[in-house]
Amino acid sequence: MPDTDLLINALTTILVTIDPPGLAPIFLSLTAGMSRSERKHVAWRGSLIAFCILSVFALFGDSILNLLGISMGAFRIAGGLLLFWIAFEMIFEKRNERKEKTGETATLRDHIENIAVFPLALPLIAGPGAISATILLAGSYPGTVGRLQLILVIALCIAILFAALVIAERIDRFLGQTGRAILTRLLGVILAALAVQFVVDGVISAFALKI
Repeated sequence: MPDTDLLINALTTILVTIDPPGLAPIFLSLTAGMSRSERKHVAWRGSLIAFCILSVFALFGDSILNLLGISMGAFRIAGGLLLFWIAFEMIFEKRNERKEKTGETATLRDHIENIAVFPLALPLIAGPGAISATILLAGSYPGTVGRLQLILVIALCIAILFAALVIAERIDRFLGQTGRAILTRLLGVILAALAVQFVVDGVISAFALKI
């Protein structure tokens, strides 16, 4: 039986790190001048590539850590600190500014052909935060069945993101600048709390503490 709390935690963590509402206006700027069908194609391709990237890290992330001699406790601490920094950027509106700059650079270099790969799939969707969160969550889903559950959660999050990108124009118009700011800060606070929990779990694991 799947652990409901674990599933909710995974869903919340991945959704917050990929940030569908925050990506909607950036996606619009990246695809300016495209038709609706072209935007949908870019959104689909970018979402699919991001799903593949995150699924690979969900399946083999811990093996990569073991190969490098990094304990899960140490990675939980490092990953938690990274997620906390992302949360800090979300609360103080630094993350969207950085994403917008990345999007502008990519648009100038290579417009429609590879825009779904860079910067949409990587690093805007499957960025360092999402990858770190996926590896951290994978530690809570041992075994084949557990990893499949995590991949299903990732698929659900990517599906939600894809839907948000398809209706990005409506979301941007509905939220407005004030709504986006409020939602981003709220999600940032939630992510900060999850990040602190990762650090606490990492300290307990790394130092074999009993609580």
